[in-house]
Amino acid sequence: MPKKRSGGGLSPTQQAAKFLGVSVLAGAVMAGIALPAAGALGLAAKGSAAGFDDIPANLKRPPLSQRTTILDNKGEQIAQVYSRDRTVVQLKDISPYMQKAIVAIEDSRFYQHGAIDLKGVLRALNKNAQSGGVSQGASTLTQQYVKNVFVEEAGDDPTKVAEATQQTIGRKIKELKFAIQVEQDLGKKKILENYLNITFFGQQAYGIEAASQRYFSKHAKDLTLPEAALLAGIVQSPSRYDPVNDEAEATKRRNVVLQRMASVGDISQAEADKAKKEPLGLNVTQPRNGCITAVRGAGFFCDYVREVFMNDPVFGKTRKDRAKIWNRGGLTIRTTLDPQAQDSLEKAVHDHVNASDAVATAATIVEPGTGKILAMGQSRPYGFGKNETQINLSVDKAMGGGAGYQPGSTFKPIVAAAAVEGGKPATQEYSSPYRMPYPSPVAACDGKNWVNTKGTDLTNENESEVGPYGMKEATAKSVNTYYVQLISDIGICPVTNMANKLGVRRADGTPIEQNPSIALGTQEVSPLTMASAYATFASRGAYCTPIAIESITQATGNQRKTLAVPKSTCSRAMSETTADTINTLLKGVVEDGTGTQAGLGDRASAGKTGTTDFRYAAWFVGYTPNMAGAVWVGDPAHQRRMVNITIGGTPYEKVFGGQVPGPIWRDMMSGALAGKDAPSFDLVDIPDAPKEQDEHKGRDGGDGNGNGGNNDGGPSPNPSFSVPDGFFQGQNGGPRGNGNGGRRG
Repeated sequence: MPKKRSGGGLSPTQQAAKFLGVSVLAGAVMAGIALPAAGALGLAAKGSAAGFDDIPANLKRPPLSQRTTILDNKGEQIAQVYSRDRTVVQLKDISPYMQKAIVAIEDSRFYQHGAIDLKGVLRALNKNAQSGGVSQGASTLTQQYVKNVFVEEAGDDPTKVAEATQQTIGRKIKELKFAIQVEQDLGKKKILENYLNITFFGQQAYGIEAASQRYFSKHAKDLTLPEAALLAGIVQSPSRYDPVNDEAEATKRRNVVLQRMASVGDISQAEADKAKKEPLGLNVTQPRNGCITAVRGAGFFCDYVREVFMNDPVFGKTRKDRAKIWNRGGLTIRTTLDPQAQDSLEKAVHDHVNASDAVATAATIVEPGTGKILAMGQSRPYGFGKNETQINLSVDKAMGGGAGYQPGSTFKPIVAAAAVEGGKPATQEYSSPYRMPYPSPVAACDGKNWVNTKGTDLTNENESEVGPYGMKEATAKSVNTYYVQLISDIGICPVTNMANKLGVRRADGTPIEQNPSIALGTQEVSPLTMASAYATFASRGAYCTPIAIESITQATGNQRKTLAVPKSTCSRAMSETTADTINTLLKGVVEDGTGTQAGLGDRASAGKTGTTDFRYAAWFVGYTPNMAGAVWVGDPAHQRRMVNITIGGTPYEKVFGGQVPGPIWRDMMSGALAGKDAPSFDLVDIPDAPKEQDEHKGRDGGDGNGNGGNNDGGPSPNPSFSVPDGFFQGQNGGPRGNGNGGRRG
């Protein structure tokens, strides 16, 4: 029996000897290895040999994880994301110097032996016996490759990584059996190619192509002799021989490799001596991983793309399946992001709102008729630092966003669409007094009636706003009492049904509440939701679900395959006539209503302002026939009211939808649409109210946001209407971000 050390285990030399004997008995001779009889080593390895036979014969070689590249719709890179920064290349695309250097320093007899190098083992046994420890290994390049496969398969699981790298006889036996199989199946050239693609070169670089780009900013095929020698030397200990952090140690190691190449005849001694004199010549490209590195401020869009991938079953049955594909990488994702629109959005946002402001802004642009997200961004950058965030303020909570924001009067066009689609004429009038109790009872979807048991009142923004009003003027002026009378007349259910057809849902995923107050925009939503809803008006009634991905290809070895991607689903939400009617109403808002500061000049546009109760949020949502966009401004934490506030260096006594979000939308859309066609809307004739009915109304009615009837942005009183108990959830700045109700636009 082998002699044990005092610690109870075999010495390193004894372990290696036992390993060698086990290899013989297990049939290592099948790999063409000539070994002495097991008896010569004095080993009784019958049990170990049986265990060897129990090991599966086929090594699972999962596709190597690689970097994923996310592109805009022009094919330009937005960002790269990866768990392993790797780009797989073929052997023909790797410098011959690199191929020779790695073989020379790691396994100079690679082309002479099989899966195990007997001479190498004996040399290591002798060296280790002399040192009394493990000072020299005997693993062949093939065995190293197999071990790297185990590590790759372990991924980022620390337990599995430890198992894949543990220094035990059992792992070595397993490694050898697979090495024998790999030698038989792949051949030397393919093993070398795979090894150079899988091994770690330090500085987050996996594989020779990534390493070449990291240290020298060039392709692996272009590596020179000294560059190849440097990279080959790193493999043994990437931290010790890191040329970025220890140039002297890395230089010594490079020169060892060069001398070894000369010793085995790969290069002449003169070539080695010349290369040793050259400086390292580093031209480092810093690792750029993740959405935090995205260009054009598209970090949040990049993150949304990842959320789409992780949430959509088209990419895998379970989230775990989808995560495995994402982490494996090798994807090239072409998205819908339009660089012109994104640049314009970013400039408009940062021209008007600073990252350090007490409030933030978020904006999104979508394409009517396709659902393509063309731009997405916000004033607080993507990141972990001060005045930065990783919360995407443009999207729903389930997609990496927050709890949403009350849209205020931007919800009123949805009420109008439900009414017109249900048969109400656009000339419909209501008394629309300055003050009134909430009508009661009001029909709800559940077959019950909502009842104003406490007689709660609501008011318009200004006392001069007294009806009767028709729909056209009530929309332009954003008259609260008109829209509450309208929803009370048609019932709550047609409105929530229309909202559903337009893809409007609460950002926190809960159902829209059955209350007439929803007409004033009390249900928290995201900018992407509102932009997509208004795009329905622009496309004359066809709602298309928002999409961010146009195509995906995946690298599998040296091949690429196309993956299925989610498609936008378009459905008719309303008739063309209804959509044309809403377009006519909202065109009036930007021409002579609350949204004049958002106008696009000669280009046809339409939209709606919105400001919530107590001015916690302000909106402008608008569109042209070929683009729709939403802009929100407010405090994501729902704590800072926008009164006596400075935003983007400009002081405001009171903020309203037409004043801050409106100009952001105007600038954003102007740049996004520059050079593009300027089609017109299909409008309908909506007669104005008879003049005699207008005479008793205050013409300084205001926009409900502090903007007078002549849109001069002058002061206006705070909203003073009340809302019934139980109308709203999450008050007092709770996590859902609710205020105490919507208010004038």
